[in-house]
Amino acid sequence: MGDLDKIFDSMSDRSLFKNKQILQTNYSPSNIPHREKEIEQIASILAPSLLGEKPSNLFIYGVTGTGKTLSVQHVTNELMKRVKDNKILRIEYINCKLKKVADTEYRILAELIKKLGGSVPATGLPTDQVYLRFLEILENSPEKLFILVLDEVDQAVKKISDNFLYNFTRLNSELSDIQISLVGISNDVRFLEGIDPRVKSSLSEEELVFPPYNALQLQEILRKRADEAFKSKCVSEGVIAKCAAFAAREHGDARRALDLLRVAAEIAEREASSHIKIKHIDNANNKIERDKILAIIETAPKQFQLMLFSIFKLIKQNKGPIFSGDIYNYYQNLCKKVKVDILTQRRVSDILAEFDMLGLINATVISKGRQGRTREIKLSIPQNLVDKCEEILIDSLGL
Repeated sequence: MGDLDKIFDSMSDRSLFKNKQILQTNYSPSNIPHREKEIEQIASILAPSLLGEKPSNLFIYGVTGTGKTLSVQHVTNELMKRVKDNKILRIEYINCKLKKVADTEYRILAELIKKLGGSVPATGLPTDQVYLRFLEILENSPEKLFILVLDEVDQAVKKISDNFLYNFTRLNSELSDIQISLVGISNDVRFLEGIDPRVKSSLSEEELVFPPYNALQLQEILRKRADEAFKSKCVSEGVIAKCAAFAAREHGDARRALDLLRVAAEIAEREASSHIKIKHIDNANNKIERDKILAIIETAPKQFQLMLFSIFKLIKQNKGPIFSGDIYNYYQNLCKKVKVDILTQRRVSDILAEFDMLGLINATVISKGRQGRTREIKLSIPQNLVDKCEEILIDSLGL
C-alpha cells in the first residue's frame, strides 16, 4: 500500500492542470474563435422562432472538430434565454452517434418522447404507433414551435436509412398547433450527395458549410484554452505549434488538437515532469491514433465490420496488394455465412472510400487496361494493432 500512497499523495504536487474540463470535448466556451460569421448565419436563420414562426430547416456540414455543434448549441442556448418566460419555443438535441438512442427510428422517437415528458416501451410497438404518440405529445405541449437538432445525422442514416428524415419533414402536415424545424449536423461533407432527392429538398432548405481551421487558427484556440486549463509556465516552447500542426494535418480538427494537448499533459504528469514537452505530444499522438482506430472498428455498423474483416483476411492470405473486386467476392461469401443482406457493389465502393478517408486503408485507383479501372487496397492500420482489430471484429460479428 505504501507505493500507492506515494502515487496518490504526490498527485497534487505534480498536477499541471488548473481546470482540466476546459480541454474536454463536452466543454462549451463562452467565446468560439473564428466562427463568428457562421454563428451569425445560424442565428439569422433561426431568429424567426423568437416570434413563434417556423424557421427554415437547416443543414450544417463540415469535417470533425470544426465547431459545428458548439456553434449550434451557442445559438440555441441564446434563443432559449430569450424565450424562457413565454413558452413559444422548445429545442431538443439528439446525438445520432449514440447507439442506444439513434440506431433505429423507433429509438429516436422513444428518446424524443422521453425528452418531452412521455414514455413508450423500449421495443414492441409498431413504429407508426410511436409516431402517433410523438405527435400527440407535441400537440399537447404549450409551445408553438419545436426545433430538433440531429447531430451527426449521417451516422443515423447509415444505420437506419434516409426515410426517417423524410418522415420528420412531413410531420408538419399532420400538426395544427405546433410546427417542427430540423437542424441536421453532419461530419460527412458528401452526405447530401447520397440521400434521396425528396429528402434533400425538404431537409436542406438552408445549408451551411464549416471550413476546417488552419494551423494558425488552431494555435490561437489552443493558446486561449491552455491559459485557462494549465498552471502558469508549464507548457514548453513549441508544444502548441506542434499540437496545431498535427491537427491541421488531420483536416483542421480542433477537437483532436485539444485532446492531444490534454493527453500530453496527462502523460507528462505520470512522468512527474514539471513541463509538457514536444516528446509528450508525440506520445499522445501515438496513443490517440491507437484508441481512435479501435473505437472506429468497435462502433462501426455491421456492414462496415464485414467489409473490414474481408480486407484483413484477404491481405493475410495474399501477402501482397488486393483489389476492390476481390474484397467484394470475399464480402459476399461472408454475408451469406452470417446471414446478412449483401450490399450492392456501388455501396461497397462508397464504404471503401470512407475507410480511405478515415485512414484505415490506402486505396489507389489503377488501370487494368481492357478490364477497366480498379482500386488497389493496402492497410493503413499499424501492424501492432491488426490482431487486436481482428479480435474485435470476430467478437462483434460472432464469427
